[in-house]
Amino acid sequence: MKDRIYLMRDWFFTEEFTEDMIVDTMDVSLAQTVSLPHTCKETPYHYFDEHTYQMVSCYQKILYAPEGWQGKRLLLTFEAVGHEAEVYVNGKKMAEHHCGYTAFTIDISEALNYGADNLLTVRVDSNETLDQPPFGFVIDYMTYGGIYRDVYLEVKNSIYIEDIFLKPKFAETVTTKGMDAKAIAQMQVSGILASEVTYSVKAQEAISAGQVGIRQIVDDQVVLEAPIATTSFSTPVADVMLWDIESPKVYEVTTQLLYQGQVVDEKRVTVGFREALFRKDGFYLNGRKVRIRGLNRHQSYAYVGYAMPESMQRLDAKILKEELAVNAVRTSHYPQSHYFMDACDRLGLLVFTEMPGWQHIGGQAWQDQAVENIKDMIVQYRNHPSIILWGVRINESQDNDAFYERTNATAHALDDTRQTGGVRAMKKSHLLEDVYTYNDFVHSGANAGCEPKEKVTSDVEKPYLITEYNGHMYPTKMFDWEEHRREHMIRHANVLDAVAGQEDIAGSFGWCMFDYNTHKDFGSGDRICYHGVLDMFRNPKPAAAVYASQEDRNPVLELSSTMDIGEHPACNRGDTYLISNADSVRMYKNNILIKEYKQSDSKYQNLKHGPILINDYVGDAIAKEEGYSKRQAKIVKDCMNHVAMHGMQITPKLVWNAFQLICIYHMNPNDAVGLYNKYVGDWGGESKQYRFDAIKDGKVVRSLIKTPMKKASLAVSLSATTLVEDITYDVIEARVRAVDEYGNQLYYMQESLSVTISGPVELIGPNAVPLRGGATGLYIKSMGEPGEASVTIACAGLDPVTIKLEVQSTREDN
Repeated sequence: MKDRIYLMRDWFFTEEFTEDMIVDTMDVSLAQTVSLPHTCKETPYHYFDEHTYQMVSCYQKILYAPEGWQGKRLLLTFEAVGHEAEVYVNGKKMAEHHCGYTAFTIDISEALNYGADNLLTVRVDSNETLDQPPFGFVIDYMTYGGIYRDVYLEVKNSIYIEDIFLKPKFAETVTTKGMDAKAIAQMQVSGILASEVTYSVKAQEAISAGQVGIRQIVDDQVVLEAPIATTSFSTPVADVMLWDIESPKVYEVTTQLLYQGQVVDEKRVTVGFREALFRKDGFYLNGRKVRIRGLNRHQSYAYVGYAMPESMQRLDAKILKEELAVNAVRTSHYPQSHYFMDACDRLGLLVFTEMPGWQHIGGQAWQDQAVENIKDMIVQYRNHPSIILWGVRINESQDNDAFYERTNATAHALDDTRQTGGVRAMKKSHLLEDVYTYNDFVHSGANAGCEPKEKVTSDVEKPYLITEYNGHMYPTKMFDWEEHRREHMIRHANVLDAVAGQEDIAGSFGWCMFDYNTHKDFGSGDRICYHGVLDMFRNPKPAAAVYASQEDRNPVLELSSTMDIGEHPACNRGDTYLISNADSVRMYKNNILIKEYKQSDSKYQNLKHGPILINDYVGDAIAKEEGYSKRQAKIVKDCMNHVAMHGMQITPKLVWNAFQLICIYHMNPNDAVGLYNKYVGDWGGESKQYRFDAIKDGKVVRSLIKTPMKKASLAVSLSATTLVEDITYDVIEARVRAVDEYGNQLYYMQESLSVTISGPVELIGPNAVPLRGGATGLYIKSMGEPGEASVTIACAGLDPVTIKLEVQSTREDN
């Protein structure tokens, strides 16, 4: 029998709940038939009232219970229901749960009719008036509703393992200091696998009678076989590989209960052998200091809120690690999908996860529920090796020592292997946690990127971590003008560079990964916070390149400007930045080399690859073509570059240079305009073509061409071309951009796209969507049947794009 029987399909749903639904099947002619994950209300992209998803709704499912299940324990698990759930089986209330972000499990054995159909009813309250976290005041994110994660049934013998907490440790002192990624990946150490197990009541009785043994298997290696099961034990495991951000080796640990020599239950958990520790001077992973460079993530998506299946959850982790090149993520402000967490485990992405909440602390019952949320969070997530810190404080809340003494004590009692943090927005706060975690929004453009640790923390002897920066300080839309997008990019670089220059700051999490829907009290009036380095469909804004360039896996080459002269006030180019992780970047104008830029040219000396300011639009052309002396050519060049970047902004240096050219070299000021247009400016002359070549190990690894567009087209990037119907439907994401012939995004194209579909797939959201800042996205969903499908995206004046997809099925109806 399968470990889990997923109950994801063929639910009946209605937006209204009535008491008769507890005992009677709802009128299916008035209900929707839905598959999970499901949102109680699909919403527009923006400009909608958040009350639209606040309701008391009902889900029902007919569950057939074979006679062979009688005498066994039937455990029903909901991984998340937003936000209060009451579960009934055949009219009998089985449980209620008061958190929309943690799982709950119910033993429904006694309520089932065996050899017959059973009515499973779930009353779901998604109102934000509930007296439970995160509710009680305003919240800067939508909370949505519905049964939005997996639901499954486990059929067990009466002797079974209820829970297991595995604590992989090193049997020796381990350090990876000074080692490169390859050496870390090849390193083997002696491990110890400590286990804490809780058993069912019948299992405990059998253990006391000496009737139950235990076996533990790490991957395919039996590491323990004992005639008597115990609640805690440790097992040596030889030659294990490290779990590390450079080489995230995970092991599958199977723990089996044996009764009369037969396996009656087993629990499978993936683990990683690693040591993660915050110290006074930073964060240490496997003995070496690692600077945390991360982003915050909400779990929301356009149209369907929280309700996305496994593939989309895993995709976000992949985008963070492989496209944005961060090494960490904060799951703001609540525990998130196990699929996302498992992807972090397997990709080597460090995770700071925290209890549900946002600023508000309620009364005693509210606080009691918050403590229960911490218990659930830690017990449910503590086997993920990616998690390095528990957040046990309501995000940005005030001090409340009695409450936070409880939350910290709960966390340490349930997990003695990890430290605690608590995100606040105030300095010198009471520090009851192990790590002072703080949202540092000091940077406003021209000032310091972050505050020093000693100005923020109340105990400089404890570790310090920045958990948010930027965000609301400079909201940026994809369709904002170029200099706004550039400033957004530079502010992220400023903070990253400042943090990297502070040896006693463990690292930072930028706010945030992508734009998200928010309440009327926040955002830009259209129910969106434009705080992301990606838009809501995960298309990158220019700021994303700052993060991507900090690793060397993939070549990065971006420019902060389109090089269109009329984009800038008075046609002055202003500050234009190169973003690259190459050894150098060669800049050409009309195929003539102007300058080769190296990382040493960047003012960001704390970053591995900082933005580089372009300060030369002339090169050697004046010296070669005008017959000037070397000194005269340099003075003319300096004047030209000053005007290109700053216009006629008078500075002492510009005045001195002009004086020399007139008085010493007897140049006519009237010739300046002609020289400028010839060597720099496009205003009043023919536009130029700029090419940038990224050089790595002496070879061109990427090129970027900027010139006025002649032909526009649609560029479509797919998360996959195959949808897999397994326990439920699958979704692929299509990121769509309008680009010129060189692949540059056309930021001001806002035309509408029409989408037509054939085959066993459907579109989530409308079939006509506008480009927003030259970009948008589509979510394409399978419908339960295999086959071939096609999606055609059309835009007036552009060639249509047709995507060929395949839907495969491994499903077993449940």
